Amino acid sequence: MPTDPQHWLERFLHHLQTERRLSANTIRHYRRDLEEILSFCKDAGIPQWKDLDTPRVRQYAAQTHRRGLGGRSIQRRLSTLRSFYNYLLRERVVTRNPAYDVRAPKSERRLPDTLNVDDITRLLSARARDALELRDLAILELMYSSGLRLGELVALDWVDVDLKERMVRVTGKGAKTRVVPIGTRAIAALQAWRGQQADAGETAVFTGRHGRRLGARAVQQRVRRWARHHGLPGDVHPHTLRHSFASHLLESSGDLRAVQELLGHADISTTQIYTHLDFQHLARVYDQAHPRARRARK
Repeated sequence: MPTDPQHWLERFLHHLQTERRLSANTIRHYRRDLEEILSFCKDAGIPQWKDLDTPRVRQYAAQTHRRGLGGRSIQRRLSTLRSFYNYLLRERVVTRNPAYDVRAPKSERRLPDTLNVDDITRLLSARARDALELRDLAILELMYSSGLRLGELVALDWVDVDLKERMVRVTGKGAKTRVVPIGTRAIAALQAWRGQQADAGETAVFTGRHGRRLGARAVQQRVRRWARHHGLPGDVHPHTLRHSFASHLLESSGDLRAVQELLGHADISTTQIYTHLDFQHLARVYDQAHPRARRARK
């Protein structure tokens, strides 16, 4: 059986790609974390993965903390290491998981950046002046309407969007699929953009000037530009719209489980970060709870 640490690192990453079907971006994070841990092992004179023990893992966590890494980042690296060793246990490369009982130093939990409803209204009430701005407005409306992650948004194909039923099917973390509703304003924005999309043969929902699928970096730049152009304070990122979606919906409905499902969180503790808001006892249904999902009154 091979003993080279890099060999098993590559085997594990291949396992994440082919068996667990994680996204390329997530796998990059795993690689970065494990290569940093491998560098620590080399510096500490630890030749193989089976030689890394719990005291050394605690030493690694303490060392990175002293260098200024926050508790959440250290916890993520330890989680990566636990997952890796669970794989090595399965492959009978090691006989124990040295990261099993190691916990990161606690750090203050940072609340997500959100926009208030007035800022959202200002952001989304602007009129688009050309086809690209119609696309940008559709991006903004959809992210705020349905709480999509940036990676989920750029991966969307038109086959995933049901404009008639007002639903979108997205593939989130861990290749998990969920179906979420789309608000009326977002439907209108998507229809306007689809009518302007240059290449009718392109399957991607959001495309650039040359008709190819829009990348995550381009979306980040366009969202930032749109927000600055319309006078919003601070630096607005695509994830700000997802956070705003969750905060406003939770504030209106108080239904933590429903927001968890809409966001695609595997663990409700991830969703609980939004409970800093004062709950209001309002709507039961998405259309009533979400500020821009209400149907126009006749």
